[in-house]
Amino acid sequence: MAKTNGPLYIGLGGHVVAIDRATGAEIWRCKLRSSSFVTIAVEPDAIYAGANGELFCIDPTTGSIRWHNKLKGLGMSVVAFSGGGTTTAAAAIRAAQAAAAAAG
Repeated sequence: MAKTNGPLYIGLGGHVVAIDRATGAEIWRCKLRSSSFVTIAVEPDAIYAGANGELFCIDPTTGSIRWHNKLKGLGMSVVAFSGGGTTTAAAAIRAAQAAAAAAG
């Protein structure tokens, strides 16, 4: 689990962003790919992010992508994580379902 005094990591609009909890200042921003929903799971030594059915491992200190897996053959949906990332993934799935329902 992430330290509560460390950065806050958010997934938004195809990016993962590290935010300073005390000031709200952006520390770094990592572009993944075009996607409305980015889900994340934060571990002490890595951030795992899902965007458009692809998986990324990001260095939490620098924001650089360590590796990327296209998860070929599994579609382009929201990537759900077990553990700490479940709440983020569940919220993204609900938002995607609401948007699809509103679109008709």
